[in-house]
Amino acid sequence: MGWKWYSVAAVFAALLLGACGAADGERAGPGLAGETADDVYYAAAQNAVELAARDQPVDTAALNRSLEELAELERSGGFVRGMGLVESGLRESAGDYAGAVAAAYKELAWAYGGGLIQKDALEEGLGNVLALRETGGDDGAARIAAQTAEGILAFTRGQWDEAARILRPLFDEGEEPDGVVRWMTLVCALEQNRLDRQAGAAYRVIRSRYAQFPEYWYRGARVFTGSVGAEYAERCIGLAPEGPFAGECRRILAVSAGLKTGDGPLLKSKFEIEAIISRSMSQGNPEMLAPLIPLISLPDNPYTIYALGALRALAAVPVFRDYFSGLASGSGGRLAERLAYICRG
Repeated sequence: MGWKWYSVAAVFAALLLGACGAADGERAGPGLAGETADDVYYAAAQNAVELAARDQPVDTAALNRSLEELAELERSGGFVRGMGLVESGLRESAGDYAGAVAAAYKELAWAYGGGLIQKDALEEGLGNVLALRETGGDDGAARIAAQTAEGILAFTRGQWDEAARILRPLFDEGEEPDGVVRWMTLVCALEQNRLDRQAGAAYRVIRSRYAQFPEYWYRGARVFTGSVGAEYAERCIGLAPEGPFAGECRRILAVSAGLKTGDGPLLKSKFEIEAIISRSMSQGNPEMLAPLIPLISLPDNPYTIYALGALRALAAVPVFRDYFSGLASGSGGRLAERLAYICRG
């Protein structure tokens, strides 16, 4: 049967199934049609092996239609767990082995950006595809898959010149203008030259396809400045507040707001502020507001002012006013002044 018994989608699905289970000890989050992570990744692995075992003519037109439909779902903000693996299986069936690896990586990168897996799992998945170079012998498909994985691995390690050198020749022909490899090559260009206006404009144009992709927003936050960079940082934090990119994005927000980088860990995005207050109100539990108290002690900045306005509105409710009054009595300096302001309603 050749190397395809080691189907790319199956390799990544098996790794994700184990990594996500290890990360949280249970089935984590819904996927397509509400399935759990286990359901989605197991089904993807089974389907990929079945496709690899078939020796039937490929309906290229049908495969292309399916790929176009997946792309449109992503552009509408509809990327969910499992879609990258579905795309990978389709591309592999069409003989697009470089595209199959890239699509499977997109699934892995989404899981990593969301905090579902660790970076070593991401690199392990790429390493497994690199191993196909050995198990596939002289098979051209195995060599293409391994070469693609080599380029993506360089990307994950910040080796921008090397990543671009390997990836660009593989995807120049027929690559979607907002496909995942296009995103990676734009990142490479901007990380090497943040003043590259053409690459920056192209990066902003593809944003709709990556609405649910934390790393897209993180990379943009690193290279853009001012309100644009702050927006990208907020979007990254909103998608994955405990993810691997949130810390740096908070530091970016701090600098953007005129604060010290050391104040970054105390910052909460507007989305987080709203979510914390909403949970506290729904449960009638003011103690759940505790993560916002360090924020309101900071010097004036848009996030502190936003939080102060929202918390002051809560002081009309006795249980919340009592909570703020109790904190004020044991506080000093700027925090005491801010709490007194909140208590005045």
